[in-house]
Amino acid sequence: MPQTNLTFLRPLRRSFVKGLLSSTSFLIFGKAFQADTAHAAHSLKHYQPKFFSPAEYDFLIAAAERIYPEDQYGPGAKTLGVPEFIDRQMDTPYGHGSNWYMSGPFVQGPANLGYQLPYNPRDLYRIGLKYLNTYVHQEHGKSFPQLTGKEQDNILIALEGGSISLGDIPGRIFFEQLRSNILEGVFSDPIYGGNKNLGGWVTIGFPGARADFMDWVDQNGARYPLGPVSISGETA
Repeated sequence: MPQTNLTFLRPLRRSFVKGLLSSTSFLIFGKAFQADTAHAAHSLKHYQPKFFSPAEYDFLIAAAERIYPEDQYGPGAKTLGVPEFIDRQMDTPYGHGSNWYMSGPFVQGPANLGYQLPYNPRDLYRIGLKYLNTYVHQEHGKSFPQLTGKEQDNILIALEGGSISLGDIPGRIFFEQLRSNILEGVFSDPIYGGNKNLGGWVTIGFPGARADFMDWVDQNGARYPLGPVSISGETA
């Protein structure tokens, strides 16, 4: 995606779901957003992170909501439980980089060479957030969650653009890690901790783990009339 990911994401999301406003699935399930927000907020408040420290988790909550905010089309990252999803993700083989090739040499090069750092996702967050917290306090005298929304956006945009380095972790690498994990949490199956009440899937009209929707595959432009289903059997 272009370097304007953060600033582009909000209008992109609005245009992405705009066509759903008149769809059967959105009209049936759209009101569930408002009804489930309080329940999701309760779940967020009572979840105890296993990997992230309280301060790191507060950053995650604030940053996730800036990157994927709640709007008139659906819930934001906080309501969808994205911070919980990312925290759980850090205790998986993915979080530990178990399936990554992690041997050297580690040489920075063009983006098409792929990831070139000696850090797994857990390391990226732990080291990156340490440097980022120091940077934010030096620049603003506050923690990231204490900043205004515009100040938070400016920091995230600077990370995305590469003008902030976090030790030997380029800001753009940290931002891409964060952004990717946030979107994974928004659209993952709810059994993994995110996409609470299937709100992410409802927003885009995704059927989820329904056993059969092949009749709709070739119906370009047709709206799928049924709500999504989780692997666990949960419905919206």
